[in-house]
Amino acid sequence: MEMVLLTALGVGGATVIGAGIGFAFKNLSHKFSDVVLAFAAGVMLAAAVLGLIIPSVEYGGKFGLLITVLGIFVGAVCLNLTDKLVPHLHGLMGEKEEKHRGNERLNKVMLFVIAIAIHNLPEGIAAGVGFGTGNTGEAFLIASGIALQNIPEGMVIIAPMLAEGVSKKRTFLYASITGLIEVVGTLIGYFAVRLASAILPFALAFAGGTMLYVISDEMIPETHAHGSERGATYALLFGFCLMLAFDILLG
Repeated sequence: MEMVLLTALGVGGATVIGAGIGFAFKNLSHKFSDVVLAFAAGVMLAAAVLGLIIPSVEYGGKFGLLITVLGIFVGAVCLNLTDKLVPHLHGLMGEKEEKHRGNERLNKVMLFVIAIAIHNLPEGIAAGVGFGTGNTGEAFLIASGIALQNIPEGMVIIAPMLAEGVSKKRTFLYASITGLIEVVGTLIGYFAVRLASAILPFALAFAGGTMLYVISDEMIPETHAHGSERGATYALLFGFCLMLAFDILLG
């Protein structure tokens, strides 16, 4: 349990560390942000496939593939419904304002913070679920992948809030809250599979599906929206290969 708590704090704390770096480099170019976020997407992609989806098939037994496919789609659909029902800004940089029920009642900064929260909760759940396999190497692969991508994400969320006139103290507070949500998500995922180990294969695939949804729906479109798609593509591949190497070394 102590290991889970430390991991949860590490995953959530990575966002805060990134936010601290973001204060030091407030005027990040779109090209730099896109490349860094694409690297994070590659890390997340590897963590989702190697740490969640493949183990889901392995732990699912005779019906492993069916359970995994079902879990992936249920996870993606759940996040899609959340995306539609909860008012927020679309896009990690907070630039794409879409029509969501309730948007008119919340200011732009709060919508942006909610968007990051929607993004972070399933990541935390994924980190917690990873410990349900009993394979510490796989669990740390997932957690380290999420933490690695949280640092650049924390960096790039600072500038939009400062641009909206939010004070440095409030900006840091909001960034810390998004990190805390990831801590809560980690504990939810861990206790869910501990209480009902039979759902482990489905839970792994569900968490993997939510991560794949975030990568495809949020991260890749964001990194390809400002003319840096070639650099972003190679950064994604580098992030993926880095996590692949970690998986082999930990294995």
